[in-house]
Amino acid sequence: MVIRSVKKLLNDLILKSVLRLNNYQNKIAKRSLPEFANKPHNLIIELPRKISNPERMIIGDNSKFGPGCMIKASTRYPGSWMQHPNGDHVTQRFDPMLFIGNNVTATSNLHIAVTNRITIEDDVMFASNVFISDYSHGYDRGDIAYKYQGIVNNSPITIKKGSWICQNVVILPGVTIGKYVIIGANSVVHHSIPDKCIAVGNPARIKKIWDDKTEQWKTVKGRKKLNSN
Repeated sequence: MVIRSVKKLLNDLILKSVLRLNNYQNKIAKRSLPEFANKPHNLIIELPRKISNPERMIIGDNSKFGPGCMIKASTRYPGSWMQHPNGDHVTQRFDPMLFIGNNVTATSNLHIAVTNRITIEDDVMFASNVFISDYSHGYDRGDIAYKYQGIVNNSPITIKKGSWICQNVVILPGVTIGKYVIIGANSVVHHSIPDKCIAVGNPARIKKIWDDKTEQWKTVKGRKKLNSN
């Protein structure tokens, strides 16, 4: 009985210590947020995190992002890591903006890279390990390292209200994801997806469409043509 009581006491002490540490980390994360282009209310971006050029980001209220997020608005390319040691690389300038709405959530490891425009509307939900980039690296030459060839295809991305982006999804330049869309785990979104669809795969293809009349999901037979919104 004594051993059980001691074990319970130790477990209670460990649990309390973990909760206190978690609360302390949350306070540090909140107080150490950078200055964005606006002043969001009740924004949480947990540590560790990396945020580049926050003055080019507008973030809504009550949005919460788990640990490991990298949110980058690039005004120039390349950064120090991507430069050729002899200066033999393409140099570019950009005017990026990132817009994130209210009540947006991400579990962890959300990576957003913007050189043009990325818009994420209200109530969007991200699972872990989602990658969103509105540009690609150049590959016109096959005899030069691609990181020295500059940025190409930088095109705006929009993720509309209420959508759910599942685990390990990649969203590529120029894509619009409609309202209340579900993008299944491990999908790569090459093309725009209309409202109220479930899309999965590489490239992501529509598998189900919400029917407002029957209020049910309907399976798409064959290939569904993707329409831009």
